[in-house]
Amino acid sequence: MKALCWHGKHDIRYDTVPDPILEHPGDAIIKVSACAICGSDLHLFDGFMPQMKSGDVMGHEFMGEVVEVGSETRRLKVGDRVVIPFTITCGECDQCRRGNFSVCERTNRNADAAAKMFGHSTAGLFGYTHLTGGYAGGQAEFVRVPWADTTHIPVPPELSDDQVLFLGDILPTGWQAAMQCEIAPTDTVAIWGAGPVGQMAVRSAVLLNARQVICIDDVPERLKMASDGGAIPINFEKESVVDRLNALTQGKGPDKCIDAVGMESHSASAMGGMVDRVKQAVGAETDRPHVLREMIYVCRPGGVLSVPGVYGGMIDKIPFGASMNKGLTWRMGQTHVRRWTDELLDLIVKGRIDPSFVITHHEQLQAGPDMYKTFRDKVDGCIKVVLKP
Repeated sequence: MKALCWHGKHDIRYDTVPDPILEHPGDAIIKVSACAICGSDLHLFDGFMPQMKSGDVMGHEFMGEVVEVGSETRRLKVGDRVVIPFTITCGECDQCRRGNFSVCERTNRNADAAAKMFGHSTAGLFGYTHLTGGYAGGQAEFVRVPWADTTHIPVPPELSDDQVLFLGDILPTGWQAAMQCEIAPTDTVAIWGAGPVGQMAVRSAVLLNARQVICIDDVPERLKMASDGGAIPINFEKESVVDRLNALTQGKGPDKCIDAVGMESHSASAMGGMVDRVKQAVGAETDRPHVLREMIYVCRPGGVLSVPGVYGGMIDKIPFGASMNKGLTWRMGQTHVRRWTDELLDLIVKGRIDPSFVITHHEQLQAGPDMYKTFRDKVDGCIKVVLKP
């Protein structure tokens, strides 16, 4: 089959790879009908996540049709149409029973290596680093889905691929980011990043009745999309984020802050951005935490910092004293996708949200290597790329 494979920094190739096979009676094989390039894929593309291997199949946002099931798979049959969450979940361990699906205790087949780095293992993830299991991803013609009975989202036939594809990642990620804030009707919610997750966080905060939603980015097309969704845009290249947030909140600061950027954040200050990049280059830190610093500084005392943005290692110069003295609450983590998808699917069916608004590019799978570069460079207002095998 054909797949998009990682071969090093900025080196994604359209390769021929072996077809997946059933490796366990609880597996299923999915024929992919649509997949997408995610912001988290860019962290791999840019070489910031450790434990990638040449030839790894990319992609953790995909859906399709079941074409084969193992003998112990009970809830799926050939012909079923499903979205696959990026988190692989057993549904039976202590964490899964608590709804903490992204830290499933059984699905990371490289759990020992992950525990050495993080203290404990996360769940297995599709199309990501070998620290999360090294599972082949969904930017391919076919995918093996382990723990298939619990690692799928059934979708109704009347909804298009574009409407439901993002149930596997960015929609529940933006929703969880907002839910972690415990939004009250009096709250101002500030969201850093107007990429796909930021856009979903904007719509989620609006649906959850925030009084005011603000979105911070530097790409005009992204800010326009956030504005269309109900957010007040701030272009950090053209105005002071701190000054504008204070003006919009009468000097009190936003009640809730969401980091939808993660490890590759940019600073409007040339010096600040350069310092982080130099630290990355010499190994003094692995991630650029400008957004975290800014959120700590501007957030209203007693507020919440929600972090759906991915971080992979060590960061430097975090004003933790300010965070402690202001009494800020931190909530973060990979998305517990299946905790939210029944509710979100219902919102889609009822027409309260249509996640397809975020799609700016439809391409065939073979265009993937070029689209990675387009997405990375934000060419032509590129916000979300959907690929068809």
